Amino acid sequence: MARILIIDDDPAMVSVISDICQERGHQTVAYNSGQKAIENLAIQAPQLVISDLKMDKVGGLDILRECREVLPQTPVILITAYAKVESALEAMKLGAYDYITKPFKVDELQLTIQRALDNQSLVRENRNLRQIVKEKYRFESIIGTSIRMQEIYNLIAKVADTDSTILIQGESGTGKELVARALHFNSNRQHQPFVAINCSALPENLLESELFGHKKGAFTGAVQDKIGLFEEAEMGTIFLDEVNSMAQPLQTKLLRVLQERQIRRVGDTKSLAINVRVLAATNEGLLEKTKTGTFREDLYYRLAVIPVEMPPLRERTEDIPLLVHHFLHKNANQTSTEAKKIDPKAVEMLQKYRWPGNVRELENAIERACALCDEGIIHVSDLPPQVVRQATAQPLELPGALPIGQTLDEYIREQERRYIEETIKFNSGNREKASKMLGVSMATLYRKLELKRAMEKV
Repeated sequence: MARILIIDDDPAMVSVISDICQERGHQTVAYNSGQKAIENLAIQAPQLVISDLKMDKVGGLDILRECREVLPQTPVILITAYAKVESALEAMKLGAYDYITKPFKVDELQLTIQRALDNQSLVRENRNLRQIVKEKYRFESIIGTSIRMQEIYNLIAKVADTDSTILIQGESGTGKELVARALHFNSNRQHQPFVAINCSALPENLLESELFGHKKGAFTGAVQDKIGLFEEAEMGTIFLDEVNSMAQPLQTKLLRVLQERQIRRVGDTKSLAINVRVLAATNEGLLEKTKTGTFREDLYYRLAVIPVEMPPLRERTEDIPLLVHHFLHKNANQTSTEAKKIDPKAVEMLQKYRWPGNVRELENAIERACALCDEGIIHVSDLPPQVVRQATAQPLELPGALPIGQTLDEYIREQERRYIEETIKFNSGNREKASKMLGVSMATLYRKLELKRAMEKV
């Protein structure tokens, strides 16, 4: 049921429109004077205004102007017996929802009223959703009070409302997409689309079509035109996650987009101008990749106009208690249960772990512990085994006498290799688990093992 304000200097017409509205269960407030209606507009706060266009002294356009000033979200329907194109155009330009001429059909008015109310409901819902999203992705939602995180807050607060291209760098699980969303939803583009894509999830040809779109017949299977994500993000933001995995030909096309602010669909001969802010993220050092020739240097500098470096969790362990508290309450909200408590010894154990999967791994660990704990309290025994093992592990003891005669570099390399081998054995030969426990990539692990074999052959 809605409160509807009805204004007409003809009492009979007011009565007819009121009856039509009340039949649908709406509450009506009627005025025969436009001036009186304006004086009481804010007090009545209607969800819909229906007004005659032509009235003495204060007419429908005056009411429309006042409504746009006082209640900008409230739709206004104007009714008149004088159907002139000029007055209709003026009313619509001023923001009238619709324009109906007398004599009108009852069904026509009822339909227009329902459409206006439905539209207002959608506008209100979208506004509420935008506020919820903005609240969710405000900067404070990126949890952390450490000095490193405070530096990041200050930086992204400064650049959120600019159109600068930003490169967010950091290991997997450090919250790069959360930063990207915070940048978008706190910018002047917040009411426009936010479009995200993981560049490592698709092969080169499919990624090109996904980003830029294609024309019908551009390749086998292109049965119709398709718009790309850059077009979908028009006036908004596109987030290119794991941009480091992009193949060289696509890097060249992306560079052209950033330089010319135009895109060309696959198979098309024409370019389209775009207005899109570009945010990118990488879990590898792009500057190092430019030195090896696997990433274009000119593209790197186009993307890294403002670089944001997300620290790994092991470098901000003072934030772990705060993150744990956040995830405990998040789990409680998701499961509609009371928030679990955690033993301080378990928190201490969490702070000793290296967290190769960073914040994402910590969240998963807390979710697991919440499911396994008894009596609503998380103990050390509820934590993932790898956390407990690493946090309680003793340094590797080397049997026998020290190998006097080796250089310091040779000794360090030998101990490093032995520690890697022991870690692999500890993980039953699973090298992926070993690399995570050691906090190194699989490539680094294999490189060090290959170095060992090469040394043994000498």
